Amino acid sequence: MVARLQRRAAMGRRLQVLRTLTCSKSVQRKSVIMEALLYIYKLKLKLEAIKRELANLVAIKREYLSLMKQLPLPKKEVKVEKAEQGLLVRVTCEKGGDKLVSILEVFEEMGLVILNARVSSNLYFAMEAIVVADQEQHALHVKSITQAVTKAIERQ
Repeated sequence: MVARLQRRAAMGRRLQVLRTLTCSKSVQRKSVIMEALLYIYKLKLKLEAIKRELANLVAIKREYLSLMKQLPLPKKEVKVEKAEQGLLVRVTCEKGGDKLVSILEVFEEMGLVILNARVSSNLYFAMEAIVVADQEQHALHVKSITQAVTKAIERQ
């Protein structure tokens, strides 16, 4: 008798959990179970839709990467222009090696301080930095900075 009551109470708790999961307002056991099965079926459909969308996105990514590999890589290019707060240094070249380290070492040797910089190396190395002279003794010469950065890139 006690065991039967315990089983019945356990079944009631399980049905209550199913009701809360499926947002069911039904009291009958059969209806709650049917709504739970319907809920599971809808979840499976949503999961399949998400898997299809993921497969589409992966295919798009593969196509994008293959197209990006076909693009010609930029030649070594170093541009130095005067900006409001100093000089704007733009570098693009093929990636590989320690190009960033070499460029930063050149800036340090020349007594330049980097105020702001952006670096990217997805398909090729690209850097854009605003530099100023560390002290007034160091003059900012566009040509000398361009030559030094070009040599740093070629060392790699």
